[in-house]
Amino acid sequence: MTLPISLVLVLLMPVTVHAVDTRAAAKALYTAASELVQATPQSQRSQLLQPFTDEARSNWHYTPRARAGVSWKSMNERQRAAAQRLLTAALSDRGRDTVRAVMKLEVALREIESASFRDPENYAFAVYGEPHEKAAWGWRIEGHHLSLHYTVESSRVVSSLPQFVGANPAEAPRDFGGGPRKGQRALAVEEDRAFELLASLTPSQREVAIIAEEPYGDIVTRNAKRVDSLAPFGIRLSALDRSQQARLLRVIDAFATFVEPTLAEQRLARVQAGGLDAIRFGWAGSQRRGKPYYYRIQGPQFLIELDNSGGNHIHSVWRDFDGDWGRDVLADHYRKAAGTSHEH
Repeated sequence: MTLPISLVLVLLMPVTVHAVDTRAAAKALYTAASELVQATPQSQRSQLLQPFTDEARSNWHYTPRARAGVSWKSMNERQRAAAQRLLTAALSDRGRDTVRAVMKLEVALREIESASFRDPENYAFAVYGEPHEKAAWGWRIEGHHLSLHYTVESSRVVSSLPQFVGANPAEAPRDFGGGPRKGQRALAVEEDRAFELLASLTPSQREVAIIAEEPYGDIVTRNAKRVDSLAPFGIRLSALDRSQQARLLRVIDAFATFVEPTLAEQRLARVQAGGLDAIRFGWAGSQRRGKPYYYRIQGPQFLIELDNSGGNHIHSVWRDFDGDWGRDVLADHYRKAAGTSHEH
């Protein structure tokens, strides 16, 4: 099996997270976010611009609720154009396609459930702090089954996490929205690669990897503000053969390459920095497609969860134990800044 090029680059070359050059990505985010602020009428500025605090940024969820920011449906054309540029700067082509697919699933739910409140334009953009080329700031897009967060500091992107993406239905049971949608799957790559890995395991390996007959009803970490390492379970990467290791890394790659390429490389560098051999893959629930299941990939610094407890309703998340919202980098930055101020 051939490894994805993003993984080849990371795994063959010693690299640190800070060595990944994210300046171009940071510049693109700054430009688009600044355009969004300028395009936003004064009457909406207080909605768009939120405080750059840990409390404000970590108040997130993936269920329908009132959200900070300006929703797509309340934007004018200039705002929408800037918001689109922000997504283009932040995401890969597949990431943007997935975001659009997740939003369109609100139309499916509106038709399936006869629920008028389901709205594909009820996704809010919020900017934390103010876009600046030399200071720390951040932004997010959030709505039902979508919560993406970015943090920029000193002309570099320091975090593109947490990343939550869900899909209901995971596979469209029929056409919807006036188009041919039956069979469409918003998170097909994340599902298919995991099932390919599971199928490659030997019976003895499955005994280690599969830890429960039933999934957990949702991702275990829910919408926690901070996530610590969960109790280790599953099979270690070091216990897999090379082909199986490649398959496990391809699952990680599916989540990493949701974002702009240099940001994906940054994520993978952090995965590598924590040590690849310690990564574990665990499975709970059915081993058959279309039935309830859950899987977890955990390393020393990160956690990926995907839950399909309903059989056709997915929640997935990537969390960083220290680096969500750039906490580790910003904490170090502020400590150094405080020390400099004290000295002078």
